[in-house]
Amino acid sequence: MPTMWSFAAIIALIALLWQVEVINFGYMGGREPRREFFYVGGEYANLTLGTSTAEYMVNQIYVEKHIPAKNTQKHPIVFIHGGGQTAANFLETPDGRPGWTSFFLSQGYTVYLSDQPSRGRSPWFPTMGTMSVANTAQVEQLFTATSSHNLWPQSKLHTQWPGTGKVGDPIFDAFYATQIQLQVENRLSEAQNGKAYTALLDKIGAAHIITHSQAGAYGWRVADLRPHLVKSIVALEPSGPPFVGKIYSTGPARPWGITDLEISYDPPAGANATHIQTVVVPGKDADHSECIMQDEPAKKLVNLAHIPVLAVTSEASYHALYDYCTVGYMRQAGVDVEHVELAKEGIQGNGHMFFMEKNNLDIAKRVLTWLKKH
Repeated sequence: MPTMWSFAAIIALIALLWQVEVINFGYMGGREPRREFFYVGGEYANLTLGTSTAEYMVNQIYVEKHIPAKNTQKHPIVFIHGGGQTAANFLETPDGRPGWTSFFLSQGYTVYLSDQPSRGRSPWFPTMGTMSVANTAQVEQLFTATSSHNLWPQSKLHTQWPGTGKVGDPIFDAFYATQIQLQVENRLSEAQNGKAYTALLDKIGAAHIITHSQAGAYGWRVADLRPHLVKSIVALEPSGPPFVGKIYSTGPARPWGITDLEISYDPPAGANATHIQTVVVPGKDADHSECIMQDEPAKKLVNLAHIPVLAVTSEASYHALYDYCTVGYMRQAGVDVEHVELAKEGIQGNGHMFFMEKNNLDIAKRVLTWLKKH
């Protein structure tokens, strides 16, 4: 009898533990968020590696689908991370606080996270393009400890990064450990991302897109290629300004204004955008850069004209110099852009990686307010 009772107790305990595990992973009862993953995009190509040529798949991306316990929003959110980053940016902060994925799941959104082509879990073919990695000094200067440097007027205002932002600080070390290679050939990267993320929208349907930094150009291109599938774009300090590099790079850039590759204008911009006539507008004050705008009458970004855009700029980032140029250019081209300059709304001290800084959820709430209207 004791033996039989022990056996029954063990069976009951196993059943209980199985039930708890299933609930915790969200596969039963809808009580917790669930996570799935898949790959999308990509194509087979005959490529040479070393001395042999064979067939490989290239340009596919890894995608995680995070499903809320209670899905109350009609359209999901697709996050596209910036240069040298992965989808890990949006999972948690480097000091272990909830990231934007958890926040938007709690608001009833399905969230798609992905690694750009040739990043993280999205494979890179060794002979495709040119890779680079940011060193510790670059990350400190541009992202985590900008107040210790004087590279742009607003850098001294940076107060929201958790920790010192310098090598040896455990929070910096945790963040720097996530930094990976990026494709430095902009046209190749833009082409790869355009194909990958249009394939994602073709698979999942209409969505809101949230881009960061380098991915800003990819969001515009995807919206141009699939305007009927992009409900809105939230551009977190998007790549810019139009036509020229600032701080992070210098010299001519983005010949199509907001992209390196062709984007639709009316009247047409011509081969290699040679029909776009520009004029230089002085900076609005000493703390802001000059802007390159279209000469009037301006050509219109016809496929973006009906897609609402929210541009978000922090107080202390290098983007504080010139994001207003990107916004002004897009408005001139007929795009409906709301520009949130966080400091003007009482959210101060943030840098370029504000979605993982100390007040990251305050900013997420501001984005949520806008998303709910669109």
